[in-house]
Amino acid sequence: MAPPSDSAPGVLARLAELSHDLSDEQGGALWRLAQSSRQLDANVVRLPPDVRIAEHVEPDLDVLLYAIEGGGLLRVDGVPQDITAGSVVWLPRGSRRALRAGPDGLVQLSVHRRRPGLAIRTTGGEPACLLDRVCPECGRLATEPDARFCGRCGESLPDGGV
Repeated sequence: MAPPSDSAPGVLARLAELSHDLSDEQGGALWRLAQSSRQLDANVVRLPPDVRIAEHVEPDLDVLLYAIEGGGLLRVDGVPQDITAGSVVWLPRGSRRALRAGPDGLVQLSVHRRRPGLAIRTTGGEPACLLDRVCPECGRLATEPDARFCGRCGESLPDGGV
């Protein structure tokens, strides 16, 4: 299937085909919305069984999460919630969230408003070299020192994030 041009609407991906040939241990971003003229960001991310996205806060954007396959445990502001295939979750900006894939892993679609260009923020004394905690795909700095995957797009962090 040929993707539509950058400005033309159309079918972008077929979710069943994205994870078709993956082993149970493979994870990360399977697809992302890439059109330069877009106002949204969207990603399909696969978390292998029992992989965690460490607790973090998204200060700027509301996120809509749709569980495509598998399931897991989502903790929002300290409240645990089971999610299963078909669950639709709203994560308001400013909420504290963490996610752990279940024994079958989790394939999720996340959608949010497109983030404006990167800005330098002071974080109150963080060391200058945190490149191992910067997502190579979207540029988010993982605030968790033990993070293995980006909390925004699900991409693996350099050297597993640790």
